[in-house]
Amino acid sequence: MARSARAGAAVSVAHMRIGILGTGNVGRALAAGWSEAGHDVVLGSRRPAGRGDLGFAVAGLTETAADAEVVVNATPGTVSVEILGAIGAPALAGKTLIDVGVGLSDDFTELSHPNSSLSEQIQAAFPQVDVVKTLCTMDSSVMVRPDRLAGPSTVFLSGDSAAAKRTTARLLNDLGWPASWQLDIGGIASARGQEHFALLFTGIANGLGVHTFNINVVPPPATR
Repeated sequence: MARSARAGAAVSVAHMRIGILGTGNVGRALAAGWSEAGHDVVLGSRRPAGRGDLGFAVAGLTETAADAEVVVNATPGTVSVEILGAIGAPALAGKTLIDVGVGLSDDFTELSHPNSSLSEQIQAAFPQVDVVKTLCTMDSSVMVRPDRLAGPSTVFLSGDSAAAKRTTARLLNDLGWPASWQLDIGGIASARGQEHFALLFTGIANGLGVHTFNINVVPPPATR
């Protein structure tokens, strides 16, 4: 049984095998968070040999995806569909794929999917996969430690599968995101709103001078 080490988070009811595609800052941060919560985590790399320095089990991308119950796309958004294509549909079929990627130009001023979203492109390319978009509106440090911030904040979920979103919600809880901080904003088409926030994120980061922040959706007062 997985346990949550985060303040205010409920205990997870399921121990899961999580395959994280990508070994960058995001992939390693998520690996640390879910490992601490008691899940089995493997990082997938295009060059797994000699990556023992990462502190986690590392395997090839196809092996990582095939052995996982939940697959996480933490690869660069500009090449994610190509990488997933190389892995192949059989290794991904029937699984929840949590997509945290955003396709941005090198200068962070242009999106690679300006009239769509990376998540929509993945879902269209792999119809036997249940894609859920989340965690792409914040820095990797906030993804796994939202309690570092001064108050509550919001993480979004987009996807067409209710079951996949429930699985994702439980895994978010294990990272320290209670249900009251999670907001389901609709089907996979709503992922483009999450990804397009990247441009505003850059502006806010420039204004604050730091990347460690998040936004909080504040609803109107409850009517009585």
